[in-house]
Amino acid sequence: MQVIKKVEELMGDAKWLVFQEEYNNKLNGKYETLFTLTNGYMGIRGTFEEGSEGERPGSFIAGIFNRGEAQVRELVNVQNWMRLKIYIEGEEIRLDRCELLEFQRILDMKKGVLFRKTVVKDDKGRVTKIEGYRFVSRSNRHRSAIRFFITPLNYEGVIGVENLIEGTALNSATHPKYRVKHLKVVKNESICKSGIYLETATTDENKRIAVGSTLRIYNLEDINRENIAFFRRFIPLGENSAEYLEFKGEREKTVVVDKFAVTYTSRDVEKDLLKNAVENDLFDFVSRGFDEELEKHIAEYDKLWSVADITIEGDEEADIALRFNIFHLMSSVNEKDPWVSIGAKGLHGEGYKGHVFWDTEIFMLPFFIYVYPEAARTLLMYRYNMLDAARRNAALNGYKGAQYPWESADTGMEETPKWGFDYKGNPVRIWTGDLEHHITADVAFAVWEYFRATNDIDFMLNFGAEIILETARFWASRCEYVEELNRYEINNVIGPDEFHEHVNNNAYTNYFAKWNIKKGLEMLNFLKENYPDYYYAITHKISLTPEEVEKWKEVERKIYIPYDKEKKLIEQFEGYFEKKDYVIEKFDENNMPVWPEGVDVTKLGDTQLIKQADVVMLMLLMPEEFDEETKRINYEYYEKRTMHKSSLSPSMYAIMGLKVGDHRNAYQSFIRSAKVDLADNQGNAVEGIHAASCGGTWQVAVFGFGGLEIDREGVLNINPWLPEKWEKLSYKIFWKGSLLEVTVAKEEVSVKKLKGRETVKIKVKGKEMAL
Repeated sequence: MQVIKKVEELMGDAKWLVFQEEYNNKLNGKYETLFTLTNGYMGIRGTFEEGSEGERPGSFIAGIFNRGEAQVRELVNVQNWMRLKIYIEGEEIRLDRCELLEFQRILDMKKGVLFRKTVVKDDKGRVTKIEGYRFVSRSNRHRSAIRFFITPLNYEGVIGVENLIEGTALNSATHPKYRVKHLKVVKNESICKSGIYLETATTDENKRIAVGSTLRIYNLEDINRENIAFFRRFIPLGENSAEYLEFKGEREKTVVVDKFAVTYTSRDVEKDLLKNAVENDLFDFVSRGFDEELEKHIAEYDKLWSVADITIEGDEEADIALRFNIFHLMSSVNEKDPWVSIGAKGLHGEGYKGHVFWDTEIFMLPFFIYVYPEAARTLLMYRYNMLDAARRNAALNGYKGAQYPWESADTGMEETPKWGFDYKGNPVRIWTGDLEHHITADVAFAVWEYFRATNDIDFMLNFGAEIILETARFWASRCEYVEELNRYEINNVIGPDEFHEHVNNNAYTNYFAKWNIKKGLEMLNFLKENYPDYYYAITHKISLTPEEVEKWKEVERKIYIPYDKEKKLIEQFEGYFEKKDYVIEKFDENNMPVWPEGVDVTKLGDTQLIKQADVVMLMLLMPEEFDEETKRINYEYYEKRTMHKSSLSPSMYAIMGLKVGDHRNAYQSFIRSAKVDLADNQGNAVEGIHAASCGGTWQVAVFGFGGLEIDREGVLNINPWLPEKWEKLSYKIFWKGSLLEVTVAKEEVSVKKLKGRETVKIKVKGKEMAL
């Protein structure tokens, strides 16, 4: 029998830990996001087990969406299995109803475990120490568990423990205007002889979510872990399932309460087999024990961190903040499920309704491509599995090929809400779902980036090529020919900068459309020359004729790009330079831009102020298209006008800043990105993690300070630059099947090949090397 490890014994090195040292219910929402535990299948927000004022509980399962009374389909806040209440002689103990003598919560990112320690005094003077930890298993994604150590410090008496699964969950619970209940309870029963079971169904499509849970209560020093609960009662309480147990509490004697939970949905097994699946897994979980599953879970994180970890020596703040971003990013993927992707807020909250944006392909995917290629392929398979829906989207809008939706859920159709609010709370029409078309090229771009880094020809032949060709077809039909100018234009769009709507010839959109069509033509030649069977199979499948291909060539040659060749300044869109000009001069305590004096935030489209990187983003993603002077001129111009009202923006400016020599601002932008949730510098951490910023932060560390880039010939280049107080930076990446370790110090760069049979050619500061 294993010895149970207490909180202090299980926690790791401080560089892996994120602390909460003070309880403040006004900050509950922020810490619930920071302390969310997820395994890519389900996410559990970091609420307190016993409940607290101001909490925003959330349990989310990837792929479980519903519309109900909402504007669009949204990720469902499902039943909450995590509730565990403690009673002393029948009186409930809660943090906000007791005097807090000690309080601490700690997220261990190395192990994927959330720890807590509290000492509370109730109104009768009884002092109770409650310590514990919980995890959402990375080994068996259906399993989760909580362990409490309960110690009466100055009293004896009956202590009660209530195990709950709450089916009362709502979406937008704190917003009466949008509050929605997506679930109905269909089963509330006992399970495994001593446990509880709650099964719910979504209101629209009857998708089932089933959760089973049970408790084990025993003395800490008992190596046999014999039950000490002398009373148990199962109580079906309407939409809640509960069991209540009691044991005798003795002064300064610690009792262990283990809570086991298992979750399945009708995406996993047939509806009529759900309870059996939950019951069998729960029985096996309990039989094998809490510790065995925890060790397997930790072992999975060890595997992930063996590649994903980045170390920064000389800057502890940056080191921990970067690790925090990597932890939440890599925890959010399920590499076994090609029908789900990572939403803009992960599985950490209800923000953006759980929808998938370009955030995944442009900001998050590079991390997975270079650190976890299997997961990158799975995320792209989600886009392939939604390709038919993208074809329907294009047809509904009068275009050919495949048009990916700006916001995607489980069906692949457009899910962007039609209405929202501006910065003053006024209702405004949301046009992004109608006009932000660049996402279609972003998906194709991500497919190519994955292939370039992995040489996964199987993926390209069977899935990727079809995406590139059908998106190229979309752009060829989307472009409008202007006869008097003999050019093709893309009018009435929104670029990455969403302050400006209904614009014509957005540079980012037009460049990416041109790239997408050109890549489609290259892909056709590649297939025809090297894989003729696939060439004929794909072109026959999508009914692509030589005449249509000729049209692609013409469109690609004649797409208009707004660009002042003399000034080397790229106009973000036609007419942008005619807008009223403001320059940002002030920043707040979080180093975020302050609105320039006189700006009407309800009419931002009339100004040159922009929401986030747009032209700068274009130059960063397509560096070979622009010379160094053009990059510098455009960076300096747009940097002074970017409000960074999207968390996606600072990381991109950090990388481009390094490319053009703005090292000071690059570091500031990196910290701003790395601490977007830790410091809550956007003020909305309560809505969920800024998953794209997590990916962008990794990109700054590797592509920016780490200097990783791919040249025109497809050769890996490393041209690093370290901030002044950084002594050393080290990271690992996969490149064409080989695992490389890069270590950057002030005066030297070393690159080692850790895995892989093939010789790898690279350039370090321009010098060619073979590994």
